[in-house]
Amino acid sequence: MSISHGRAGLSGLAIALFSLSPSLVSRSLAHEIVGNRFFPATLGIDDPGVNDELSLPTVDSFKTGDVPPVRQRDVSGEFSKRITEDFAISFGTTYTFLGPVDPTVPGANGFQNLDTMFKYRVYKNPEHEFVMSVGLGVEWGGTGSATVGADAFNTYTPTVFFGKGLGDLPDTLSWLRPVAITGQVGYAIPGRNFTTTFGIDPDTGDLTADTEFHPRVLNWGGTIQYSMPYLKSSVVDLGLPDFINHLIPLVEANLQTPVANTLTSGTLTTGTIQPGVIWVGNTFQFAVEALIPINRQSGSNVGVIAQLHLYLDDIDPRGIGKPLFGGSVQPASPFAR
Repeated sequence: MSISHGRAGLSGLAIALFSLSPSLVSRSLAHEIVGNRFFPATLGIDDPGVNDELSLPTVDSFKTGDVPPVRQRDVSGEFSKRITEDFAISFGTTYTFLGPVDPTVPGANGFQNLDTMFKYRVYKNPEHEFVMSVGLGVEWGGTGSATVGADAFNTYTPTVFFGKGLGDLPDTLSWLRPVAITGQVGYAIPGRNFTTTFGIDPDTGDLTADTEFHPRVLNWGGTIQYSMPYLKSSVVDLGLPDFINHLIPLVEANLQTPVANTLTSGTLTTGTIQPGVIWVGNTFQFAVEALIPINRQSGSNVGVIAQLHLYLDDIDPRGIGKPLFGGSVQPASPFAR
């Protein structure tokens, strides 16, 4: 899941504060590590596990699919905290800047609604590098600004998350072992089926009523990743530069399909394909991806998204990075100290 805030100074400060280690061994119980597999946080969809992490900042820029299009820039942040070893709650907020391409049209800016995710890890199989979680996302209506499109009603999204590494493939397919896939499927249920706006016809003076139906939406997507840290630590050390050994190239798909109450919205699937790369360190990761709209309604050009993501369960494993009730206090990074 993803969130935004962008100041070069903040990123530089974080990088300076948290030292890195070049070694590539991991056996931690915290963070989302399943067997030898580390599942990083990705930008389009949420990762399949539960953890103590902070995404700050995430920044993006793209042109919307509106007619005429609008240049949208988002700056956001998200904090995730484990309550137990398998249950976590996250809170996120986004500040949006809308700048119309037409300079005669005024822009707008403001906060989107506050988002909360309650997530529980239901299954974890280290041998087959498989993990599954279930969650309930809540967008709290009325906490954001209507000028940037924040709804006045809550939206509830039950979601299933999964991740599968291919490390259990036979030796003949060893070069595919660094590959992993993750995915999520959610069903967004608005707390209000429709909104009716009343007005006055300027020509006749008659009372008018405009009804907008709020659809139920299938939020779905996935990633395919190739982990260079996994390649070196669990398959073969090719003697590549250390910087390369910290990279996870990936492609994400982040899609939305209205499936019910679609009288005014239609049922067209929208979303983005997001190729990019993650650089994984000892206490943080940095990721950047392109935002490629799948159709005209999804956007009018290629955008970009980037994120600094801090591993609180590795930065402070005995403090803020420890579950509130029980749990491990071991370092959480995919790199041993």
